[in-house]
Amino acid sequence: MRHVELTYALRPDAAVPAPAAPMRNPMMDVLHAVHERGSISAAARALGLSYRHVWGLLRQWESELGHELLVWERGQAAVLSPVGQRLLMAERLAQARLGPQLASLKADLERVFSQVLDSDGAATGHELVMYASHDHALTALQDFAAGLGQPERPRASRLHLDLRFCGSVDAIRALNEGRCAVAGFHTQPFAGALSQSARTYRPLLRLGTHKIIGFARRTQGLIVAPGNPLRLRGLDDVARLQVRYVNRARGTGTRLLIDELLALQGLEPIDINGYEHIEASHAAVAQAVAAGAADAGLGTAYAAQQSGLGFVPLTDERYLIVCLKSALTTPAVQALIRALKHPAWQSTLNAMPGYAADHCGDVAAMKRLLPWWPGSSKR
Repeated sequence: MRHVELTYALRPDAAVPAPAAPMRNPMMDVLHAVHERGSISAAARALGLSYRHVWGLLRQWESELGHELLVWERGQAAVLSPVGQRLLMAERLAQARLGPQLASLKADLERVFSQVLDSDGAATGHELVMYASHDHALTALQDFAAGLGQPERPRASRLHLDLRFCGSVDAIRALNEGRCAVAGFHTQPFAGALSQSARTYRPLLRLGTHKIIGFARRTQGLIVAPGNPLRLRGLDDVARLQVRYVNRARGTGTRLLIDELLALQGLEPIDINGYEHIEASHAAVAQAVAAGAADAGLGTAYAAQQSGLGFVPLTDERYLIVCLKSALTTPAVQALIRALKHPAWQSTLNAMPGYAADHCGDVAAMKRLLPWWPGSSKR
C-alpha cells in the first residue's frame, strides 16, 4: 500500500491561473503534460522546467514505483506506459470525485487565512454561505467575487462565497432550513406544469417567501469519448446500443434531467445500461468516460471540454439562484448581486464553453424565470 500525503500552497491574489486538477501532484502533472504534448521536452516547456529535471524526476518515480511510466524511443513520440495511463486516469477520477469537497475545503482555507493575514483593521468584505448543485461557473464566480487576480478591488467590496455542493433539491432544502442564505439549482426550458421538475421543486418554493436571482444558461448533453466513436446522437442510442452509462445521484438536477428526457422519449431507467452507476459531479462523469469506465454520461459541455472529450448537446438549461425575500437587502446578498451584474464577470461567464449569462444578477418573480411555475412567461 502506497502512502499518500496531501499538501497545498498559498499564493498571492494575482498569481497563476487555477490548475487543471484541484490538488497538485508533481508526478501526475508531468504524466499529464507528456500525455498532452507527446514529448518530454514539450512537457518540460509547458511546466516551466528543464528537460534534464523532468527526465530525472521520471527516472526517480519509476525506480520508487518499480514500474515503467513512459514508453519512449529516440526520434519517436513519448507515450505513457499502460501503468502510467492507469495511474493518471485513476488519480484524475479520484480528484474529480472529490472535487466538490476539495472546492469547499479550499474556500474555507482561503477565508481563514484571509482573516489572519488581513487582520490590520481594514474591512475584509462579506461572507455568504451557498448550497448549490455542482457547477463549474460557480467556482469561477467564487474567485471573481473574492477579488482573486483583481488587486485593485478594495477588500471591503469583496465577497467570500462559501460554496457547499450538493443536489439541487438538497440545496433548496438547506435554504429553507436556514443552513444557507442562497441556493443554486437548474431547471429545463421544456419542463411544463405537470413535469417531474414541477412536482419536485414547486413544493419547496413559496410565493412571497422566495425570490429568484438570474445566473446563467448552460448546455447539457452526452459526454462521450473523443470523436464520439459510437456515433451517439441521444439517449435513444444509449438505450438501443446498451452502451455503458454513468449517472448522477438521486436529488441532483442532472438526475432529474435524464429522467425527464427518458420520459419524453418513452424510455425507462431499466432501458439504460449503467443507470445505477453513480458519480458525484460533472467532472467525475467526464473522468469516468476519460478513464474508460463508461462510454457516456450526462453532463455539461464545459466538463467535456476540460477533459478533452466529445460532447453531444441535448438541451440548454437555466441555472438559477434562489434566496429568501427577507435576505435580499442584506449586505452579503447585495455584494453577490453586484458581482453577478459586473461586466467583467459576465464576460468571464460568456467565455466559458457551454455557458452564457442569462438575466445575470436580475432579481425576478418565480413565474418570470421558471417555465413550470403557474402563470410563467416561459422566456
